[in-house]
Amino acid sequence: MQIEFLGTGAGSPSKQRNVTSVALRLLEERNAIWLFDVGEATQHQILRTTIRPRKIEKIFITHLHGDHIFGLPGLLSSRSFQSGEGALTIYGPRGVADFVKISLRVSETKLGYPIKFVELTDPGVIFEDQTFKVVCDKLDHKIECFGYRVIEKDHQGELQVEKLKALNVPSGPVYGRLKAGQMVELPDGRTLNGKDFIGAAQPGRVVTILGDTRKTENSVALAQNADVLVHESTFAKGEGKMARNYYHSTSVQAAQIAKKAHAKKLLLTHISARYTGKLANDLAYQAREIFPATQVVNDLDLIDIPFDGVKTK
Repeated sequence: MQIEFLGTGAGSPSKQRNVTSVALRLLEERNAIWLFDVGEATQHQILRTTIRPRKIEKIFITHLHGDHIFGLPGLLSSRSFQSGEGALTIYGPRGVADFVKISLRVSETKLGYPIKFVELTDPGVIFEDQTFKVVCDKLDHKIECFGYRVIEKDHQGELQVEKLKALNVPSGPVYGRLKAGQMVELPDGRTLNGKDFIGAAQPGRVVTILGDTRKTENSVALAQNADVLVHESTFAKGEGKMARNYYHSTSVQAAQIAKKAHAKKLLLTHISARYTGKLANDLAYQAREIFPATQVVNDLDLIDIPFDGVKTK
């Protein structure tokens, strides 16, 4: 599981940062990519990565401001040209289906795959299968905006091979049956319960990706014990009043959310073009006074999310 940042800027693109888009790379877990927001030129940024558009399985839109959705029509069209035939699901606030359908209709764009729209109205579980669950909740922005909590299901414990070898259980198909938790009768008459030879389950990881928002308790709930919290940082320390007026957050407020939620890692994004170089780094320094495990991300940063913590590649 990895997070790749395709755009980390706020409002409009700059020479240093494209507008918002985040790719959750689930290639090992389900051979798929999930996108969170698709700002203008997201498909250009993808060309600078190893992401294949046909692998994009789901798109989660936080809100309908242009810097978060203007890249959608182009990406969807290009996905058709690049052998993307698998169905794609788009989640987002009411209006996202109209935006996509009208854009495709007036440009006479025909897609070679079906799109399913899930328009969100209330908080709760919006997707769940055997490997992942996704929960959304409303944030505090000028227009309807959502945050997403991606929960990986626990991984089955490993087969305790050494324990079996100590009992002189021969390797082979019997190991597979035991790993599946089945009862197995051996040639010598012994009966083994596979459940007795499976180690403890490995807890799944949690990734929280929030849209633009003021500081809110809903952010804390979504980020509770998350391995990674992706939070906007449009304003710096001391600009709390301005952040509130514009329905955004400061770096310090993001750190307060991460600390209260007991998150493991805070990744600050949605950086204003006013902050470049040292000024951008200062956002992280401000946040680290409250939450030390903070990083300001840049375009094309790739963050690996191992089971035992978070590290940067």
